[in-house]
Amino acid sequence: MMRDGTAKLLSHLHTSAYRLSSGRVGRRLVDNDMLLLTTTGRRSGRSHTVPLLFLGDGDRFIVFASWGGRDEHPEWYLNLVAHPAATVQVRAARHRVVARTATAGERDRWWQAAVAAYRGYAVYERRTEREIPVVFLDPD
Repeated sequence: MMRDGTAKLLSHLHTSAYRLSSGRVGRRLVDNDMLLLTTTGRRSGRSHTVPLLFLGDGDRFIVFASWGGRDEHPEWYLNLVAHPAATVQVRAARHRVVARTATAGERDRWWQAAVAAYRGYAVYERRTEREIPVVFLDPD
């Protein structure tokens, strides 16, 4: 598993390249589309942006709080729990969204879709005892 510091550095570089190129660089990773999610820090109140693999469902974006199978939830997910309003950038377009964690039934369907899109999620699930949240980002 990648160290946290390395993961954060790569995330920062990915975010910078995506932003500077309006999504032409960094829009695809592991054969999947990527977005930038900007949350409000639950303690700091400052904006934080991370690149995430996503699936689409109409005008809804679905993301997965895997954090590589670590035992704790990623910071971006904890930020969304505290402050569900966020911004998503897909290529050059920005969207205001409101986050909601999927219910058990919703999660089953979308977790299967996530693993079908990226087999690494199955590896992450085996690494941790926590249930990896599936998060809906609906238009605000």
